[in-house]
Amino acid sequence: MMRKIALTALLAASATFAGLRAEIDPPWKDVHIGSFDGKGWCGLVLAPQKDAAFAFRFKIEKDGRLADGDDLFYMVSEVGPQAPDGLYARVKFDLGLPILPADKKSETPILIKPSAKADTVTFEWSRQDERTVIGRLQAPKNVKVHLVPYFPWDFKGRYKALPDGHIQGESRAAKAPTALLWTHRPGAAATAEGEELDLVFSQDGDRSVYFVAGLGEDAEAVRKHIYRYKNIKAIDAFLTEESDRYQKKRVTIEGLYQGVPEALTNNLFAMVLYQPGSHRLYTPAGRRWIFARPDGTPDHWQIFGWDSFFNGLELALESPALAAGAVKAALDTQYPNGNIPNWRSRFGGTPDRSQPPIGAFAVLKIFQKTGSRDLLAGAYPGLRKWHAFWKARKPNGQARRDGNGDGLLEWGSDRELVADKVPAWEVGASGEARAKWESGQDDLPNWDDVPYSAETGTLTMNCLDLNCLYALDAWCLSQIAELLKRPDEAEAYLDEYEKMKELINTLLWNPREGFYFDRHWDGRFSIHKAASNFYPLLARIPDERRAQLMLRRLRDPKEFWGEYVLPSISRDDPAFNDPRNPDRQYWRGTIWPPTNYLVYQGLKAYGFDAVASEFAKKSQALFMKAWTNFQICPENFHPLTGEAAGQRFQSWGPLFALTAVEEYLDFTPWEGFRFGMIDPERKGRLVRAAVQGRSYDVAVSRGEIALSEDGREIFTIDGGAVIRHFLYLENEISFEMSAKTSAATTIRIQFLKKGKYQLLVDNKIHQISKGSSIKFKVPGGEHTISIELLEESN
Repeated sequence: MMRKIALTALLAASATFAGLRAEIDPPWKDVHIGSFDGKGWCGLVLAPQKDAAFAFRFKIEKDGRLADGDDLFYMVSEVGPQAPDGLYARVKFDLGLPILPADKKSETPILIKPSAKADTVTFEWSRQDERTVIGRLQAPKNVKVHLVPYFPWDFKGRYKALPDGHIQGESRAAKAPTALLWTHRPGAAATAEGEELDLVFSQDGDRSVYFVAGLGEDAEAVRKHIYRYKNIKAIDAFLTEESDRYQKKRVTIEGLYQGVPEALTNNLFAMVLYQPGSHRLYTPAGRRWIFARPDGTPDHWQIFGWDSFFNGLELALESPALAAGAVKAALDTQYPNGNIPNWRSRFGGTPDRSQPPIGAFAVLKIFQKTGSRDLLAGAYPGLRKWHAFWKARKPNGQARRDGNGDGLLEWGSDRELVADKVPAWEVGASGEARAKWESGQDDLPNWDDVPYSAETGTLTMNCLDLNCLYALDAWCLSQIAELLKRPDEAEAYLDEYEKMKELINTLLWNPREGFYFDRHWDGRFSIHKAASNFYPLLARIPDERRAQLMLRRLRDPKEFWGEYVLPSISRDDPAFNDPRNPDRQYWRGTIWPPTNYLVYQGLKAYGFDAVASEFAKKSQALFMKAWTNFQICPENFHPLTGEAAGQRFQSWGPLFALTAVEEYLDFTPWEGFRFGMIDPERKGRLVRAAVQGRSYDVAVSRGEIALSEDGREIFTIDGGAVIRHFLYLENEISFEMSAKTSAATTIRIQFLKKGKYQLLVDNKIHQISKGSSIKFKVPGGEHTISIELLEESN
């Protein structure tokens, strides 16, 4: 049952949304301190300015073996809290795991965590102010701890062991501050000065290394500044205090989906790194997703296109600043022709190809949640250029990704733009391979046996996923343009969306199969059904009849449904059961976070709330099983066993978890402010969700859905329900409601001004006063709705 309800005060209208607040810049805007070196998870970076950065990391020596960098990455046994402002962070490592050669590290066993027999190293730290960080490392007695001050990436300088036990760091950059590092007990150093030092601490007696690091104009200034922190009891107290403080202010869930927000944020904030050359933070595809340069030497940073926009959505749960940073970093990879590339690094990139265009969708969602017009205005020009890239005219007059000129798009690669020097794995790659890489679904069976046209630089098949995402991009850009008061541009994008929608419905819908398919240029429909074939829902392409037919396909266990969803290719596809690929890797059956997330959003866009809830439950269960048991954040999952697969720590992994959080509350381009669940299986409460500067709680149960703002309950409805397009102004409240059918529903609303109100339900007007209620039957049925306007409680 869907009903549109509006309450309007018979007073002067207010144009200010109750939740809108100015975004506050973080206190660490200019100086970056954190675990921001990809290979230095057990260490910290202090970057005071663009041309200067200091760092130190811990290495662990056990039984003559030394664990450093990637060794410790594979030994992670707990990714603890990671406050986005750096006030508290914790990570643990299991020294019981083997240290394997570089080409064998991925074979490091994944054990149930925590291991009862584990020799655990715990690294904790807390940023105390804009230039000081404290922390401690605790290790078992049978190891040696190495503390290594070094200069990360290509920063230069020298460290010196001072007579008073401090380590002083001096950068070669002009006007750079001095760094000072103190430890509560001295370490033995082979050399007293150099670009990198190695201090060794025996753990025979004291099993901890406490430290304080700070920045200042000179060594004496830093020494005075950090003096008050140089006490192990003080450090213990500060770490406990900051840990408790973060727990009390972070987003959490009680009951249904308990622990899911923490799993999401712990992982995402632990993947945030420093971007040398830009002096800012960014979020890569993972801490190890930084390729080597073509000459084999380490690159400094790497940004993947659609990964970064997904990262922005995840980061926005607790940190609008980091979310905006992820978006800006992605947009800044853009080439002059508008291409936001498949990937770009400091010394390389893919000027020949892009990635799925989800940027405007992600930016609009983040804006709706944060209210940051700076983000919207800053992103819009780059998003416009990226949108134009796909149909820009090449010198021969062809639209770049419309090789046959029918108005629909294909994945491709501009061979004339392929970089002169590429990483080893791209050397000799064909245009066909590059076009498939552009899709983000590299070896999806949909692309099997699809010829690549060197003449057009595209696959010879209209690609359903690309066309739906391009149409969605146009619609979202129309909404952004309208918000930025650019009516002509808004109208043009909306017109393009409608034209793309018509083309997709006319040319890519197979009436015989009752489903959307890719289509070869010769008119044949593809035989393959992928998870991305459900993207028409995300872009609101089908009418209700077609959407219901798609839902039937989704729910068919012979094709897509099951205990573990959503396989990247249908279960009845020959590729899914290929005996040569029993693990269903890579995009040939595995379950991927980005496709699950986008399909979930499509289900919600059509109000398929019950199925969406079940889908979110299955998605988060996959993720949380891997997280709870093994403390990993997987790249993908096996569609038959639900086992984790791919990379161990992938930044888009928590998209599975995000669907569960968004079951409680979300902002979407199609639904606006949405909250509630249609049929929650048990009680639950989302706590401290930030929306445009205010804190919201959502409580769900089969008996009631309740929304609280800044600790005050403002809206309740009997029974399970989903509320969409919720608008709560000073003088007006409006929403759309989907609820389970029952004899009666009571809605209670609080915090409106005194006076009389006009109530509009399904275009029928009623009068109501605050402190009173009104009951009426829903047209066409026996269902009764009661609206109560409550007096504000003190």
